[in-house]
Formats: sequence, C-alpha cells, structure tokens
Amino acid sequence: MRNRMHPQDIIPLVVGIYAALAPIWTTTTTKATWTMVVLGAVTAVLALVEMFRPDMMSVEGLMAVIGVLFFIAPWVMGFSDLRAMSWTAWIAGVVTVVIGAADLQVTRSHRGGMAAQH
Repeated sequence: MRNRMHPQDIIPLVVGIYAALAPIWTTTTTKATWTMVVLGAVTAVLALVEMFRPDMMSVEGLMAVIGVLFFIAPWVMGFSDLRAMSWTAWIAGVVTVVIGAADLQVTRSHRGGMAAQH
C-alpha cells in the first residue's frame, strides 16, 4: 500500500462524486441523469481502486477514457441543450482526462526508470 495519497488519486474521486450527484441540483433529463450518474460512479470507483488497491489494476488509461466519455456525452446522449449539465460533463471530462493522462505518464516513467535500473 502507498505511504501517502497523491492529488491525482483524490481529484477523480471528487469529480466522480460531484458528477454523480450533479443531477440533484442541475436541470436535467432522464438520459442526462443516468449518463452522469453512471460515468460519475465509474470514475469514483476507479479512483477508489487506484487509492486503496493500486496493485490490483492499472486504471490510468481507463480514467482518461472515462474523461473522453464525459466530454462527448452531451452530444452523444443528446443533452447539449442543457447548459449546466453539459458544462458539468465537459469540465468533469477535461479534469478526468488530464488527471488520467498525467497519472499514466507518471506510471510509465516509473516503470521505465525501474526497467533501466535492472
């Protein structure tokens, strides 16, 4: 287990929880609600896996993919006319992609550094 938590572990958890709960205070439709709840819950679960069982699976790439899904969701799922919900999805998507990509880069550099030492 890791000695300390990193911001890239906590931020996706907060983003996922926020996205999953956003339909409570944001004007929405059924399709938009379920999209945000599912993507938010998946993001939060992946963040928890990364925090507490980092050896179980590598979620960095998955986190970036979830971020892309968040970003395109308003157009694909047809709720781009819901301004507040769309902005929530776009911001959650950008943050999740950035964190996932940054974490993936750190993971790759650590693996490469370890391989070079052996």
